[in-house]
Formats: sequence, C-alpha cells, structure tokens
Amino acid sequence: MTFFDYNFRRYNVRVLLYMLLLSGIGILAIWSATNQDRSMTGKQIMGIAVGLVLAVALSLIDYHKLLSLSTLIYGGCIVLLAAVLIMGKSRGIATRWLVLPVIGQIQPAEFVKIGLVLFFSWYFQKYQERINQLPVLGMGALLFAVPAVLIFEQPNLSTTLVLTVIIAAVVFASGVSYKWIFGVLAVVVPGGILLIYLIQQGLLPFLQGYQATRILAWIDPEQYASAYWQQENSIMAIGSGQLWGKGLNNTEIASVKNGNFLSEEQTDFIFAIVGEEMGFAGTMAVLVLFLLLVYECLIMAYRAKDLSGRLICVGMGTLLAFQSFANIAVATAIFPNTGLPLPLVSYGVSSLLSIYLGMGVVLNVGLQRNFSNS
Repeated sequence: MTFFDYNFRRYNVRVLLYMLLLSGIGILAIWSATNQDRSMTGKQIMGIAVGLVLAVALSLIDYHKLLSLSTLIYGGCIVLLAAVLIMGKSRGIATRWLVLPVIGQIQPAEFVKIGLVLFFSWYFQKYQERINQLPVLGMGALLFAVPAVLIFEQPNLSTTLVLTVIIAAVVFASGVSYKWIFGVLAVVVPGGILLIYLIQQGLLPFLQGYQATRILAWIDPEQYASAYWQQENSIMAIGSGQLWGKGLNNTEIASVKNGNFLSEEQTDFIFAIVGEEMGFAGTMAVLVLFLLLVYECLIMAYRAKDLSGRLICVGMGTLLAFQSFANIAVATAIFPNTGLPLPLVSYGVSSLLSIYLGMGVVLNVGLQRNFSNS
C-alpha cells in the first residue's frame, strides 16, 4: 500500500510506541512528584497529544522539503534566542523563556536543538565533497558558535553542552577526516583538565557562581555539602525504592519526596521519583526504552537514502542518548548538577514537543530508506 508515495509497511510504529510509553511513565511520575497537581499534569498530557499529532504529520512530509528551508530555520533559531535575551521571562538569574500570543510560554532553546540538527544535516550534505576543507569546517564552527553563545548567555551552560555534543556527533557522522577528530581531541582533553583546575582556583569569570559551585561540589562533595545535597538525596531516593518501589503517590513518612528532600523533582530529578516509587524495575524500564529509541534512530540512520537523512537520525539519536544519560548521571551524581530535563519523561511542554517534532522527521527518513541497506 502506498500513500504520498510511501509504503506504510515500512512505517516505524515502534518509535511512536516507545515514546508514548516513556511519556506515560512521565505522567505517572509528574502526577506523584507534584502531589497530584491537575494543572501541570493536564498540560503534560495535552503536550503529549499535540506532540503525537505533530510527529505523525511531520512523518508524512518529505524531509527534503524541510531541509530546503534550512536557512530560514537557522535564522528563526537566532531570532528566537536573541528575543529571549531582549524580552524573555526570567526565573531567578536565568532568562530562558518567551511568552507568545495564543501559544503561551515556551523555551526556545529546546526547539533550537531540533532546528540545528536539521540545519547542519543540510549544511554537511551540501558541502559533502569538501567536508575536510578548512573553510567549510570553519564556517560550520562559526554558524554553531552564534546560537551556542546566545544560549550560554541565558545563562544555560547545560543546554550549550548538550548542543555541542549533538553537533559534534553530526560532524563525526558526516565523514570528516580522523585527522580533524584527533586534532580536536588533542585540544579538548587537556583543555578540560585545565578548565577544572581554573575552576578550583576561582579563575573563570565567564562562569556564573552557582555553575562553578556545582562543579566544585561534584569534585569535592564534603567541602561543598550544601551544593551537593540534592544529588545525595536523589541517590537516597533511588536506592530506597529497592526492586519494586514504594508505590506511586505513596504518603509514607520515610519517603524522600514527601520529606521535601528533593528539589525540582518533576523536572531535573524526575528519575529519583521513578526510582523511589517504581523501584529498580521502573528505572530499568526507562533505560531500556531509551536504549530502544536510540537503537531505532541508528538503524534508520544506517538505512537512510542520503547523508542528510543519516545525519538527522544521528543527531536525534545523540540528543536522546546524551541528554537522557546526562539527566540520569546528575540524579546518580556521576555528573555535576545541571538543569537538564529527562526527554519525554520530565515535566516541560517545550522539551516534550521538541522531541516529538524531531522524531517525526526521523520517521520520515525511515519511510524513505535505502533498500540496499535494509
């Protein structure tokens, strides 16, 4: 059966199923984390419904048509990020949100991740034959630096790092020479060591005080105990769930959640809620579902009919893999404390919609796969 020139027997329904299962786990965790807040839970459910519709709609639109608008998409990303700094809504010292007519409050940086995946997939497809030439890579670095700096200035260091990893994966998958890769690593690795040393000496003025403190707390938890307590309590919550958890919406006095020992548990530390209330079984279900989603992205990347399709799948797979790992790594104190949501699970409609939009494009790549790699 063909429709819009697609053979729907190749439609990857598994991707939608995995996303809906993760979103469903998220709803249960958010409902509990917010003490049954109907408003927040209702917004998340509405976001899932809208996201699913948008994902299915995008999966039927030839991704090459979207890539033909890449320069407009990139320009739109820059305009949105600039608008955040000029007229954005603030919480504390962070200015990361825009309030738009009819739509309401959004966090543009979440959509910029998807926009830049599309843009750089188009860019490296266009310059595929000259990928290793300095002008091409230099212009690519400059085009990336503009949105990265705008996000960093919000300030939003964690999203800047995630975006860097995503685009680095896209560059790697584009076929860039290993000479460039090893050259960058030769700078980044010692640079990272130097960065940590300078943070310990208090010699990095471009980092916000709380950002440096979180990194120092990760390095030396005992000396910076006040900055480490969220992660320590998160580990306690996950461990206390044991195999099957304490049950959703539990009111036990022994609950870490009920004792207000967790902060931002519906977003940054949602994995701790899953661990405490759904136990090891629940956390493993989340990990397996993310693994399956990333696997599907990589399989569709392998089967993609052209380089741009492959890069879209790699970009989205990296986004899901790295951001989910980073969120869980924060909840288990493997990484310093950051403000990253767990994709599809944490509360936040902007993050939720952006993932559904990006995966909708991935599904279209899968519909147009290369038969020789099937």
